Amino acid sequence: MDKRVIRLLTLAVAIALPGLSYAQLNPIDFEPGGYGADWTWTVFENETNPPVEIIDNPSASGINTSATVMQFTALVEGNPWAGCESQHGSDIGTFSIDATNCTVKVMVYKPVISNVGVKFARPDGGADPELLVANTVVNQWEELTFDFSGRIGLPNSTDVDQIIFFPDFDLEGRTQDNVCYLDNITFSEQIIPEGPENPAPVPTEWAGSVISLFSNVYDDEPVDTWSAPWDVADVQDVQIDGDDVKLYTNLEYAGIEFTTNTLDITEMTHFHIDIWTPDPTELPNIFWVKLVDFGANGVWDGGGDDVEDTVNIDANYDPPLETSTWVCLDIPMSEFELLTTREHLAQLLIGGDPNTVYVDNVYWYDEALAGVGDTPAVPTAYLLEQNYPNPFNPTTTINYSLAVPGQVSLAVYDLGGRLVKTLVDGDRAANRYQVNWNGTDYNETPVASGVYFYQLTVDNQTIDTKRMMLMK
Repeated sequence: MDKRVIRLLTLAVAIALPGLSYAQLNPIDFEPGGYGADWTWTVFENETNPPVEIIDNPSASGINTSATVMQFTALVEGNPWAGCESQHGSDIGTFSIDATNCTVKVMVYKPVISNVGVKFARPDGGADPELLVANTVVNQWEELTFDFSGRIGLPNSTDVDQIIFFPDFDLEGRTQDNVCYLDNITFSEQIIPEGPENPAPVPTEWAGSVISLFSNVYDDEPVDTWSAPWDVADVQDVQIDGDDVKLYTNLEYAGIEFTTNTLDITEMTHFHIDIWTPDPTELPNIFWVKLVDFGANGVWDGGGDDVEDTVNIDANYDPPLETSTWVCLDIPMSEFELLTTREHLAQLLIGGDPNTVYVDNVYWYDEALAGVGDTPAVPTAYLLEQNYPNPFNPTTTINYSLAVPGQVSLAVYDLGGRLVKTLVDGDRAANRYQVNWNGTDYNETPVASGVYFYQLTVDNQTIDTKRMMLMK
């Protein structure tokens, strides 16, 4: 059965069952009888907007020996974001980005090194920002991978019906017309990035010396967003052995904003952040941190008094940027020399190369107070606290404390004593911890309303059991 027959059968099923969610039509291979060659492609922001062409493969060699490809000519007078898009309501079909299709691969052949962009749009035009990945070779075929897993569940990633390409996305501008070729666009299952086996070290600074944005140990200040609409990054909440962590993928730069409640960090001597990356970290790769203060009036660009500064972390920093290990950064605030006001801190930006970064324990502290205070950093007794809120729907928080290190289990049981879900299972250092339960079982299926019990066990010894109520 040839591709044309398969395609007709696919369309017939979609027409017969209009309420059924179906997969996008792929691979987009631009072959006769395949997908893409006869689609309606519209070129935009490319000066005279010359149409795309389906032509013979200019170099049927290496990883791509297919017969035909798409040609896009990025004109020197075109915008950096010049591109082409399929037709709404047809061509690729209607689908949602999920774990089965969020890894998008594109073969490219280009005369220059520059970003290639991919994004999707809904029938109403709603779209999340494009993902950008640069080719690394010229005048030969290369396969680029675009990870859309961070978009799963977002409103603009559901029921999309259009794919958009930016073959030569270069904000510095072109010096010539660049003829670019695209081919063999495929969709596959989510690629889980390599991650740390163990959580970041537990902070030990006295809570009274800390202003925290994200940590299971301290009370966190409100954050408006961990990935601002204007940044180039995807973020998701994950857990490493029961510890809450932020995972950034496709990271060029991420904007973390707390503009609604700015922070006064005047008395803070250090900024702390723990990072872990599987990516290369040797020079010239860097990870950078920027702080932005809105000045005396607390308003961005309100009176020309806004200040900001950036600190670069590389393989020569102390501690050095490293691969596949937690790097615990305590950056003296004195290194942010241009941050001359610190009473209305409103933004934290991170970025650079690596592009996949796990982030934990983001806070400022006063070194003079970090090791002292009425309340010790390490608890003196085991403690399992009452969850809050209680009753709850859909999420509740459970705090517990360990006086000494041990093998810890925190598990939820139903009224019949059946195990519902284990929230923590592993070695933990002596400290205070916070865990959230979202009212689901091991399969992430929501459980029924009712009474549940949660039990803390350390080294196979039951410390305490408490009762909680889920009300829907």
